[in-house]
Amino acid sequence: MTSKARGRKSIFITGAASGIGRATALLFAGKGWFVGAFDLNDSGLQSLAQEIGHDNCLTARLDVTDKRNFDDAVAAFGAETDGRMDVLFNNAGIGESGYFEDVPYEAALRVVQVNFVGVLNGIYAALPLLKATKNSLCFTTSSSSATYGMPRLAVYSATKHAVKGLTEALSIEFARHGIRAADTLPGLIDTAILRNTPNRSEARSAEDAESMLANAPKRGAFRLIPPDMVAQAVWDAYTSDKLHWYVPPEIAWIDRIKGIAPEFMRARIQKVIGGIVKP
Repeated sequence: MTSKARGRKSIFITGAASGIGRATALLFAGKGWFVGAFDLNDSGLQSLAQEIGHDNCLTARLDVTDKRNFDDAVAAFGAETDGRMDVLFNNAGIGESGYFEDVPYEAALRVVQVNFVGVLNGIYAALPLLKATKNSLCFTTSSSSATYGMPRLAVYSATKHAVKGLTEALSIEFARHGIRAADTLPGLIDTAILRNTPNRSEARSAEDAESMLANAPKRGAFRLIPPDMVAQAVWDAYTSDKLHWYVPPEIAWIDRIKGIAPEFMRARIQKVIGGIVKP
């Protein structure tokens, strides 16, 4: 067997250079998997490859909004795994914060392109490899904002609702191919996106971002948690038929309560968010 994967199970990860994607790459590599790590962050990918070991991974620059680029990335990955892919992890995402009217249309559209169209591109590109692999998993990063539409993250939240709905539909459709579909709905994760997401309604310095994180709740669904907790959910999902992976688990209650009392949850979200960000 001449492929780089040498018969090992394999995972294809977007947004792999930092945060949840990087934590997932490190976890799976540590368990003996071959990792395809893709991102726009070249330096992050280089350091990841050094940490994992170049023989244990394939890294390349990938713009998930570019279908041809995604097709080429999957083809390169398949060439190293003998045409197989055990897990597709569509994880890449960006955010824009601020009141809806303050977020420029072009910026909002970019969120849609990365967070939802990028996921579609990944699934279309990877489907042949997933079909060719027994017990494969199509896994995607959704968000706690897919449980209830989050104020000042309206478009971001909408894309994550779309990802969640897509996952639910494909979990039924793809069963005929022997492919499972699932997603993770993380809460407040200590990653770069929390610090780097532009706030279009007010100027925010790096110090402001750190202050926001410092003021995050210490308990409950919106406590600040490390990205390796989400990586563990990805790992656990591979050996499970569970559909939605809430991280932390308390996030699930938002979905449950909203289903029977959306007005109550609206008031609750307003109260909780008000303690994290300025009105």
